[in-house]
Amino acid sequence: VCRSNKSPWVCLTCSSVHCGRYVNGHAKKHYEDAQIPMTNHKKTEKQEKVQHTVCMDCSSYSTYCYRCDDFVVNDTKLGLVQKVREHLQNLENSAFTSDRHRKRKLLENSSLNSKLLKVNGSTTALCATGLRNLGNTCFMNAILQSLSNIQQFCCYFKELPAVELRNGKTAGRRTYHTRSQGDNNVSLVEEFRKTLCALWQGSQTAFSPESLFYVVWKIMPNFRGYQQQDAHEFMRYLLDHLHLELQGGFNGVPRSVILQENSSLSASNKCCINGASTVVTAIFGGILQNEVNCLICGTESRKFDPFLDLSLDIPSQFRNKRTKNQEIGPMCTLRDCLRSFTDLEELDETELYMCHKCKKKQKSTKKFWIQKLPKVLCLHLKRFHWTAYLRNKVDTYVEFPLRGLDMKCYLLEPENSGPESCLYDLAAVVVHHGSGVGSGHYTAYAAHEGRWFHFNDSTVTLTDEETVVKAKAYILFYVERQAKSGSDKL
Repeated sequence: VCRSNKSPWVCLTCSSVHCGRYVNGHAKKHYEDAQIPMTNHKKTEKQEKVQHTVCMDCSSYSTYCYRCDDFVVNDTKLGLVQKVREHLQNLENSAFTSDRHRKRKLLENSSLNSKLLKVNGSTTALCATGLRNLGNTCFMNAILQSLSNIQQFCCYFKELPAVELRNGKTAGRRTYHTRSQGDNNVSLVEEFRKTLCALWQGSQTAFSPESLFYVVWKIMPNFRGYQQQDAHEFMRYLLDHLHLELQGGFNGVPRSVILQENSSLSASNKCCINGASTVVTAIFGGILQNEVNCLICGTESRKFDPFLDLSLDIPSQFRNKRTKNQEIGPMCTLRDCLRSFTDLEELDETELYMCHKCKKKQKSTKKFWIQKLPKVLCLHLKRFHWTAYLRNKVDTYVEFPLRGLDMKCYLLEPENSGPESCLYDLAAVVVHHGSGVGSGHYTAYAAHEGRWFHFNDSTVTLTDEETVVKAKAYILFYVERQAKSGSDKL
């Protein structure tokens, strides 16, 4: 209808081809048009069978049902869906399409050549790979690109042994999950590893993380569907599930062997969250000390809480939108947010503390100290907050340093830390563009080998530090600065 050659979807009832849900949605219109005659009178058995509800993506061979509004992972008893896949694959490999395939390769090569840039007078290839948007999956893409640029974390997964999914009759053919296989054959670690391996190779302009998205849907049901999701919430679920899966070993390799292979995961660096330590807790794990003091009898209560990231409020004095007549006040900085998080706070009436000495709930104060800093400090700025009826966004710009974020003043025992062990340099920033958590768009800035890149789904562009520092950050990833030796010290 629209003559588009992007994302062709074939109707499995009548074989007509229309564009898919990510283009102009004519496959959906085809389904809706087929339902109209059936609304006026009672459905007969014959009409029940001739419903154009199921279609297949000719590029990824995934099957979608418009009636269920969901991807279908099972097959008919006769395996008809798999037969259609094989037929489409044969067409793709036939002489009929070889010329088109050759032209596509030429286009890919030309697009790769266009990704050349000049650095210090010499021409180098822009080897960064984008991630295709599978329908409001920018929240996932921004987090994946950020994590892929945290070298110690990324390298650990890329060096894990691969899971061999193809053997015998299925060799050389795509592997498709079916509902009968159950969740046991789904591995988040494996799909995460494959996605990280596909990035920074420069072999393609964009990678489609369909397999990873499928696993995310399977093990994180609240991320099913194609509505916009919260990038911070996704990051926490992703890290938690990677942590849990790694605790049970990976691809038959015991967890103890995996840990031993990475010498950086020494006992002193471990921070256990929900069981044994993994690379997730060894790199992102820190420990908070929570002090609560009863204002009536002075009893102090302390407890230690492990964390993977710190969620920081933007202080209320910086939230108000200024009118034209108001003078521009002081700029909000990341230090203001950290100070607000760690400052002594009196708990309000709804948060009264149960004092064990007074034997009842009393007024009290609370203060956080950082007992142990992580290798990678993840800071989440709480930009979304609930009002009476809806969730609003705090659009305040927060100034943040690219280098030398000093965390020593927030430590419980700063005297026990080294001269540079509390200094952090920025590795990646996730930005939310738009007004609401359920809408808008996510992109990421990340540093790779001394250069900054902007990741906007499939599009990756080289950028500069001046552009990065102007971003209205939502999530900041800071990497611990390595201590320098001898005369190199600052």
